[in-house]
Parts: sequence; C-alpha cells; structure tokens
Amino acid sequence: MKTRILATAAGIAAFIAVAGGMSASAADLEELKEQGFARIAIANEPPYTAVGADGKVSGAAPDVARVIFERLGVKEVVASISEYGAMIPGLQAGRHDAITAGLFMKPERCNAVAYSEPILCDAEAFAVKKGNPLKLTSYKDIADNTNAKIGAPGGGTEEKLALQAGVPRDRVIVVPDGQSGLKMLQDGRIDVYSLPVLSIHDLLDKAKDPNLEVVAPVVGAPVYCDGAAFRKQDVALRDAFDVELKKLKDSGEFAKLIEPYGFSAKAAMSTTRDKQCAAAQ
Repeated sequence: MKTRILATAAGIAAFIAVAGGMSASAADLEELKEQGFARIAIANEPPYTAVGADGKVSGAAPDVARVIFERLGVKEVVASISEYGAMIPGLQAGRHDAITAGLFMKPERCNAVAYSEPILCDAEAFAVKKGNPLKLTSYKDIADNTNAKIGAPGGGTEEKLALQAGVPRDRVIVVPDGQSGLKMLQDGRIDVYSLPVLSIHDLLDKAKDPNLEVVAPVVGAPVYCDGAAFRKQDVALRDAFDVELKKLKDSGEFAKLIEPYGFSAKAAMSTTRDKQCAAAQ
C-alpha cells in the first residue's frame, strides 16, 4: 500500500490531530491494528530512507518495516521526517510508534529504546574535495588538523565520533541533510562531510561532481548495525516485529528487500542485537 508522508503544513496539522486523539501506549499491537497504521520516524538519507517528490517513502529501512507491519496486521505506515537527535525523544513522547531510519545501535540508544534484531549494517565514510587535500582518513586526522571542519547530521553517529576523537565543538558543523552537507563541502565551508558509506556514495553518485571523492571506510571507525527502535514499554510489539523479521531473513525475502539498496543481508544476519549493544559499550 502506498505510504504517506506528512510533509505539508496541513498534513502535519492532521497528523497532530490524529496523534493527539490516541493514548501514548498506542504502539500496542492490537491498538495499531485497530488504528490501521503505524507511525514511523525516518530521516531522508538514501539508501536508508528516501522521500520522493510525490511524497512516497522508500529506502531499505521503511521497506522492511512496511512488510513486517503488514504481516502483523497493520495495513499502513505513516512516516514523518525527523533529525536523528530528535527521534528517540519523539518516540518516548509518543509521537512515533517506531523508528526505522538507520539509527545505529549505540550505548545510550540501547539503554533508551527497545531495538529489534539488526536490519542494516554499514561503515563510515568521508566526502572530501578531489585529491583529499588535507589527507583526512580518520576522525583523529580532523582533530589533529586545526584548520579542518567536518559536517555531520545533528545527533547522529558521525557527530559523536568526531567529538569523541577530539574535534572541537566549533569545528563540528551540524548539517540538516545530505544535500546541504554536499553544498557546504563544495562551497568550502567544511572540509569533509561524514555519513555511512552507502549514503555518501548515493550523494556523490547523484551530484556527479568530479571535484569530490569518497574516503571509505574511515580508519578506526566501527561498523554499525541499526534495528527498528521501539519504546521500552513496547517490548511485546518489538518481539512480534522480531518474529516476522526472522521469518523474512530465513525465507530469503529479507535479502531481496535490502540488497537492491546495496546493503548486505549476510552482515545483518551474522550478528545480533545483544552483540551490537555489547560491542558499543
């Protein structure tokens, strides 16, 4: 079924009206089935998530979520775009029923939400000017070069990796979306833009700018996996989601859903939520 995205002022108002009329525990599976849809938080970061000009939501994460919710008896997903740093607060406040957005498993996130088993795995990458003039191959390289500025999504993994590596706050520039990050790089306002490997390649493939190149994987950066994220009190819903996710993986349908986007089903199936959260500690 065609997915709706609440992108206009009227759509947002309608969404708030609907959301306001339901309880904060609306993520109970029976309530979601009766409601007829699940509210998912996404970014607009292909190939994880993407929103077309017509408002249609696609990307590996929403595609998997859509199939699983349908199998759980929830006929539709309604997506709203959110910055990564606002996703978990929005989930906890009851504005979303799940997050399906490439939200990698990190210590504070594993403590704050109930993750599904892994769905999408990826490494980190840099977009830089052709020839990589500052020779940046790691977040430490950026920290050590007092002239280097990095752009990264606010509240995302890349921002945190840069800060943890010692890049000063004033040289870590929060960027709202990939297109803005690329433009800032092209204009010289930042020296490197950081996202997962697949996202960076997608941006540069579309930009077709011969003056930019990719550095991947970032030296010293870990490989992460995401999962669908649910509120801690919605573990029963998460468990039901996991049952259907396992069926998808075992049947081979999972690979057919995510591999056209460039993700590896084998990578997601080679690890577990417990391993990912433990490795992040």
